[in-house]
Amino acid sequence: MSVVSWIIVGCCLVLAVWAVVLAVRNTSVTFNQLIGAAVIEVALVAQMVVAGISLAGGHDLGDPVTFWGYLITALVMMPVAAVVAFTERSRWSSVVLAVAAVVLMVMQMRVNQVWMTS
Repeated sequence: MSVVSWIIVGCCLVLAVWAVVLAVRNTSVTFNQLIGAAVIEVALVAQMVVAGISLAGGHDLGDPVTFWGYLITALVMMPVAAVVAFTERSRWSSVVLAVAAVVLMVMQMRVNQVWMTS
């Protein structure tokens, strides 16, 4: 599970830096960044599938509500941020995407922490 989390963290870091660079340049989100957000979303779905299989296989979570709460919130956050970034065609769209990517990084670190402490 931790490998998937760290891959997602790395992808979010790349997306956040990319979005910050565009925000500093006073540029809106590009279509390629939205593709990057979609890749992160696919990784989040894969993480949920892996977690479900592991839990069905006997892995025990100390706090399943927190774990699934983070995963479901992360799954919803990126599409919402992408829609806001796509509709807002200013530099703030890049800021929205950067903030969402940073928040997802933090959430993934917390998901990994909950997974490892169980």
